[in-house]
Amino acid sequence: MTDALHLIDTPEYHDLNTDLAAAVLAIPDEDYARLSHYFHGRYENRYLHPAALPQLQTIIERARAEAARILQQPVTELRAGYWLNIMRKGDITTLHSHDDDDELLSAVYYLQVPDGSGEFRLHERGEIHTIQPVAGRFMFFDPALPHEVAAHRSDIPRISIGINIGPAGEVQESGI
Repeated sequence: MTDALHLIDTPEYHDLNTDLAAAVLAIPDEDYARLSHYFHGRYENRYLHPAALPQLQTIIERARAEAARILQQPVTELRAGYWLNIMRKGDITTLHSHDDDDELLSAVYYLQVPDGSGEFRLHERGEIHTIQPVAGRFMFFDPALPHEVAAHRSDIPRISIGINIGPAGEVQESGI
């Protein structure tokens, strides 16, 4: 595996993940603050107003704390922008990177990962690293690395949270 990838499991979040997954699936499209990245018949990014699902903050704050440890920076100097990604049967996430702005680190957190979920593919120096998603796992990686998600093959949705970590002094979307 690559040194550019940091995996952190959170078995203590099992009940939180179950509750959040159910809440996310109950949100109608019109209640999202913004939908973006419309590819292959679906919006890859679903932005919520932070107050819409306050229990997400537990995960976002943990992401900031883990990012601070990885980056060796004080957590107070970092902020996190995030969005939801819901994959249904046949959905993919197209090859992309997150180095458009001032991101220092990118992450994915998996809320719900049924059997048949598409694997995460990280492209690095001509190699493709394939990682199986696991519910309750954070994956941190360099935002400049291209990545994609293979086709989802389950009838049960796969739900993840995309997270970008950047300097606290800069303005970035955080749910909107």
